[in-house]
Amino acid sequence: MAYDVIVLGSGPGGYPAAIRASQLGFKVAIIEKESLGGICLNWGCIPTKALLKSAQVYEYMKHSATYGIQASGVQHDFGAVVGRSRGVADKMSKGVNFLMKKNKIDVIMGYGKVKGKGQIEVSAADGSKKIVEGKYIIIATGGRSRELPNLKQDGQKVIGYREAMVLPQQPKSMIIVGSGAIGVEFAYFYNSMGTKVTIVEFMPRIVPVEDEDVSKELEKQYKKQGIEIMTNASVEAVDTSGAGVRAKVKTQAGEVVLEADVVLSAVGVVANIENIGLEESGIKTEKGKIVVDKFGQTSLPGVFAIGDCTPGQALAHVASKEGINAAEYIGYMEKKFHHAPEAMDYGNIPGCTYCTPEIASVGMTEKAAREAGYEVKVGKFPFMASGKASAAGATEGFVKVIYDAKYGEFLGCHMIGANVTEMIAEAVTARKLETTAHEILNAVHPHPTMSEALKEATAVAYGEAIDI
Repeated sequence: MAYDVIVLGSGPGGYPAAIRASQLGFKVAIIEKESLGGICLNWGCIPTKALLKSAQVYEYMKHSATYGIQASGVQHDFGAVVGRSRGVADKMSKGVNFLMKKNKIDVIMGYGKVKGKGQIEVSAADGSKKIVEGKYIIIATGGRSRELPNLKQDGQKVIGYREAMVLPQQPKSMIIVGSGAIGVEFAYFYNSMGTKVTIVEFMPRIVPVEDEDVSKELEKQYKKQGIEIMTNASVEAVDTSGAGVRAKVKTQAGEVVLEADVVLSAVGVVANIENIGLEESGIKTEKGKIVVDKFGQTSLPGVFAIGDCTPGQALAHVASKEGINAAEYIGYMEKKFHHAPEAMDYGNIPGCTYCTPEIASVGMTEKAAREAGYEVKVGKFPFMASGKASAAGATEGFVKVIYDAKYGEFLGCHMIGANVTEMIAEAVTARKLETTAHEILNAVHPHPTMSEALKEATAVAYGEAIDI
């Protein structure tokens, strides 16, 4: 079986790479061991957002009286909430299957292993094996939940994000280890459903990659929601011999023991690079990731790698763009595409966290900008002063902007509040276009909207604020 391009993995990096390669006139195959769409569509981005939406609707209904609407006897059906989430994921996976057919891409189900340049061995579920040949290979094997040595996941009492999405019964209490995007999203979901949630974070603040002001605001809002937060803390050991879990937690004040029904380990992801033929094929890896050049090509010419198995940010939208770039660079080399694609700018990647309130950010934090030697102008506009936010009953949070004082360069933007993940694209586009603060101020923003907070924050930075 011979192809121009073979893609190993059908997640948010793999399937766009396959489609783009097909659009450029290549004969393409995609190899997938489980479900089309990969972790993102089946066990990550999409089904978690469905769970979070159910939690949000439940919260709205419980507090409907604040909107002048009476709703009595509001209850949730945990099984139905999980069922809806799985239904959304299944529908999206079927959508990818449709896209493969539409773009005439052959789908080969099985476990793929690179056998050197131009060959992948595929092991099917029935034990049979076959070799698939292609001039180019794109590795898009993604990542999985990271497992700590002292926090081994058993899938029942110590779980990862995958099990957290499909628990047969709602736990009465949960300890969440790690407060990155996965940790704080599940914290909001389970707390909203009525589970007693405790977050244990090793770093001094939750969502530690975000701007410090954002971390402080989320901690304030989460404590208000009833979530217990322990920072500068680490789980040293867990005892699962009893009915629930006893977790030994080391804190600055000493050791404490927490008890819960279940522990969710949310300490990040690790790349899926084992047993896919990298060593045998001479493909270089470093620090658990596949080494690639600016177009995604590995140390073995003709073999590319994209997404979570490479050093860039482990985000679906990063993987998608890397996949498209790899396909276009192959097209350029084969004279099917008129120019080399523009290399990724990893300094202008938006990060989004879908807890409530949501978090969205791009570029430098205030601390990073100052440490880089910039003299900065910083503006912060609270949603409390936003007419639209007040009307929506969502006044938590703010928009914070950081500009270079000398030239007005847009260095960073950090948001926390309702629907801010839908607002961050303006800042990403503005930074891509090298927009200055004055251009943001002179671009008329619609009123009343949450999005005008970006312009308002910029006005604060330059001493021109009208509404605060």
